[in-house]
Amino acid sequence: MIFLMDLQMMVLDVIYFIIRNSIRIILRPRTKPIDGELVLITGAGGGLGQIFAQEFTKHGAEVVLWDINSSSNEQTAKLVREKGGKAYTYTVDVTNREDVYRSAELVRRDLGRDVTMLVNNAGVVAGERMFDCPDEMIERTMKVNCHALFWTVKAFLPQMKAQNHGHVVTIASVLGLFSTACVEDYCASKFAAVGFHESLAHELLAEEIDGVKTTLVCPYIVDTGMFEGCKIREEVELFLLPPLDPQYCVEQAMNAILVDQPLVCIPRLTYLPFLSRALLPWESNVVTYRFMGSDKCMYPFIEAKRQLLNSAIKVE
Repeated sequence: MIFLMDLQMMVLDVIYFIIRNSIRIILRPRTKPIDGELVLITGAGGGLGQIFAQEFTKHGAEVVLWDINSSSNEQTAKLVREKGGKAYTYTVDVTNREDVYRSAELVRRDLGRDVTMLVNNAGVVAGERMFDCPDEMIERTMKVNCHALFWTVKAFLPQMKAQNHGHVVTIASVLGLFSTACVEDYCASKFAAVGFHESLAHELLAEEIDGVKTTLVCPYIVDTGMFEGCKIREEVELFLLPPLDPQYCVEQAMNAILVDQPLVCIPRLTYLPFLSRALLPWESNVVTYRFMGSDKCMYPFIEAKRQLLNSAIKVE
């Protein structure tokens, strides 16, 4: 009898959340205030990290900027301060867990407070076919895109849980939800990042820690130069899936973060291949990839990376 009652409640809850989230697509829920929050952003020296720092500043948050490149990190801090915000820079190698833990303690000592929002944004890609890619580059991709998530969350989440207040944001990729050829290192690391984030979210819910929120951000290819040369079918790219403008990508991610949205795919069209991967036969997805040019979209990207490397070698 209890089983049937629980089953009934589950079905009602499922229907309720489907209706609620459908309504939220049309009627945007109220955003939460984040003024005064202390936001730590990894990979803050450029690309999306630099824009995230400025966007959080617009909403009144203070930002802690972590990057392995100190000069680019200071440039981000300069942009934040020009907008009247507060920025604190630290040169950190997020692949080194001891460096992460040491820097986390340093942040707490320097600022006299705990980080309340963590944005795991740092990411890399090797840009080589698997059998041409040095093992060290594959390991680096996994360390930056996946292993670093463990170290940063272990460094900052306990304080969030103790205060029942915080937010963990993981910048993953649509290539953590579905894959394509010749970026095995990147896809493996982003699938791992998605799995890590979702397991963490379930853990917080199971422990009934309702004050610590999580948001998983899965953008399509962003025009930051990271995937320079990547090319799908011309008509599809022109009318459906052009590379994302970095500012637009961050704004959409911020919209999700500010309403505690658990998952956001950018653009919304990329929810479709995520669903088709689960619902359609493998062969159906393969022919769709071929039609869109997604099956070989990384070929020109890898060639562009190789030419860039060869040019650098010739200059030396």
